[in-house]
Amino acid sequence: MKKKITGKDLTKEAPRSPRVRVGGYAILGRTIDKCRALVAGNIGEYHFDCPLDNMVFGFKGVKGDDFKAQIEQGASDQEMVEWLNQNGEKKTPEEIERWADEVEASSLYNHPETEKRDYFSEETKKLGLDPSKTTTFEWLEIDDRVSHQQQAA
Repeated sequence: MKKKITGKDLTKEAPRSPRVRVGGYAILGRTIDKCRALVAGNIGEYHFDCPLDNMVFGFKGVKGDDFKAQIEQGASDQEMVEWLNQNGEKKTPEEIERWADEVEASSLYNHPETEKRDYFSEETKKLGLDPSKTTTFEWLEIDDRVSHQQQAA
């Protein structure tokens, strides 16, 4: 029998900020929220296994489908941290912290692909932000707030 997966209803509220570190990993809480919502059928406008989620998956060398299989089994946040630590490339707590600090400070404005850089610039400007001074995480947090304020209105 399949477990009923519950979590945030992303049609009504935003996933966790990518800054929220779960087990030391930036982005992980947000990825877990989106995956649970996908499995539960209430992911809304969000996407799982997107480029942001793939920053975590790529760092650890795991696949989104394997991650999702754990969520489908009803894994808790802590169980997901344990799974991530046991799968893919082994990382020390120091490597995880350094990586998390780097991704938190990064900006798509500096991305080598023009398409991604242009998309980021366009989206940040829509929110009244200066793309050259905005981190990717800041943009996501502000976009989440604005989107959910508009939904509530």
